[in-house]
Amino acid sequence: MSRRVLTAVAWPYANGPRHIGHVSGFGVPADIFSRYMRMAGNDVLMVSGTDEHGTPILVQAEKEGVSPRDLADRYNRVIVEDLHALGLSYDLFTRTTTGNHYAVAQELFRTVHRNGYLVEQRTMGAISPSTGRTLPDRYIEGTCPICGSDGARGDQCDNCGNQLDATELKNPRSRINGETPKFVETEHFFLDLPALSDALGTWLQTRTGWRPNVLKFSLNLLDDVRPRAMTRDIDWGIPVPLEGWETNANKRLYVWFDAVIGYLSASVEWARRSGDPDAWRAWWNDPAARSSYFMGKDNITFHSQIWPAELLAYNGLGTRGGKPGDHGKLNLPTEVVSSEFLTMEGRKFSTSRSVVIYVRDFLERYDADALRYFIAVAGPETQDTDFTWAEFVRRNNDELVSTWGNLVNRTASMIAKNVGSIPPPGELAAGDRELLTLSGGAFGEVGGLIERHRQKQAIAAAMRVASEANVYLSQQAPWALKNTDPERMRTVLHVAAQVVDDTNRLLAPFLPHSSQHVHEALGRSGQVSPGPQIREVDDLDGGLSYPVITGDYADQGAWESQPVEIGHPVPTPTPVFTKLDPSVVDDELAMLEREAGG
Repeated sequence: MSRRVLTAVAWPYANGPRHIGHVSGFGVPADIFSRYMRMAGNDVLMVSGTDEHGTPILVQAEKEGVSPRDLADRYNRVIVEDLHALGLSYDLFTRTTTGNHYAVAQELFRTVHRNGYLVEQRTMGAISPSTGRTLPDRYIEGTCPICGSDGARGDQCDNCGNQLDATELKNPRSRINGETPKFVETEHFFLDLPALSDALGTWLQTRTGWRPNVLKFSLNLLDDVRPRAMTRDIDWGIPVPLEGWETNANKRLYVWFDAVIGYLSASVEWARRSGDPDAWRAWWNDPAARSSYFMGKDNITFHSQIWPAELLAYNGLGTRGGKPGDHGKLNLPTEVVSSEFLTMEGRKFSTSRSVVIYVRDFLERYDADALRYFIAVAGPETQDTDFTWAEFVRRNNDELVSTWGNLVNRTASMIAKNVGSIPPPGELAAGDRELLTLSGGAFGEVGGLIERHRQKQAIAAAMRVASEANVYLSQQAPWALKNTDPERMRTVLHVAAQVVDDTNRLLAPFLPHSSQHVHEALGRSGQVSPGPQIREVDDLDGGLSYPVITGDYADQGAWESQPVEIGHPVPTPTPVFTKLDPSVVDDELAMLEREAGG
């Protein structure tokens, strides 16, 4: 039965290009999931965009001598182009500086306020003594007052997981320039999390199938629930939509009541652009719809506490009661899918120290599917993982090229040379039936693993089929049967073609670029895994034009074994993947050391 599935992908920040560590946590896993779900017949809506408000944009814009809008425009386009090149199949990848996003965020704020869950409080805010600019919690670090770990942020300690206030940090310092912040009294709206904690806890207790690290962390957050500021002293962001506040040029909605709402606003924008302005409701108002949110582990708080609490408040389901606003009763996340961190050659990614490789630079030198494969098979799914150039080259050469690419090329080459088209099978032997049963049965196994967000196990199961098919060809030796038993040769080649086609479908969510190549190598027409496109659009509510990622993903292969077409011509194939010279490792390490000043 077809289901509606919302894939909500973390919003990359538009203060610079994204590196491969970023896309390993949110982009590629979300795309694999969405592509599989579409192939399995589900109605998928995959949305995200660039997060463009807040102090980091102001800081970077000042550093580069441009306006915040100009900076956001530039990096929005860079990120759009990079994610498109990686093949991420968004239904809509937009941005937070649109009129549509402003309207949706402000409508939620007004409703949550009307329901009584946004309360005015005076608090101490951090100011940079040298610039007079507000310092957000995440731009202040120091020693955690609870566990003693250095490097805790002003909102949370990643070491012990406890939520903090910047004023609680020992030896606080600005992450921008290292100076000690000045704390001054200011007034803000706070989300009354204690009034929502019972509803939030009840919801979390019903979550099943979550990754254990995510659920445990989320439940632990309930031990220290406190009101959280949802506005900030800053002039770059969404105005506070209340009388007496909206004309204050120095008060704006905080990122906690901005970027996470983008999942809803992007869905609304997609619907408006589709010609059916209410189409988004099928994913947000129907309780039968499911939603999976993808992000790195540093964003769990936003997605398992702050965003669900805002939704509960909007729906009027806390202790203060209330009723939904114009958007109706909104669905909470079905699952929060958080990945751990990817490091690089044993070091944490750091743009300031040049310990980084940006997506664009990577894709200028290597195939997109080579990176996607590494992330799928060796990425930080449930634990921190180290990217090394030696392991990347090994995975590419020994697995993509030697196992999968070799199977495709040897099968298509033998068919093209000895038959010219997909041959009919003769009587099947036990080994033939065994291999066909393996490849046909893998759809249930691989699909089930992807659906449960076990992508490493899923791609390993698909690659096992390719490995067994290589063993089968070596044992059957069809090249030796041409003169002695041509009918048996044709049967073996037919079985090999069917298994290659099956394996290609199994790998299509992981390797969408090469899957089309393999699809055509077997003489297939149409698309097996359609790609996204970049489209220039005008702001729906008046404003500047901007690029979006979108696509038509209706015409694609099905998630099932489908008989290969007997008699369909098979051309002489070209290599599917590029084998990398071992010297790549030394070259890349030398480049990394030069850029890092080593």
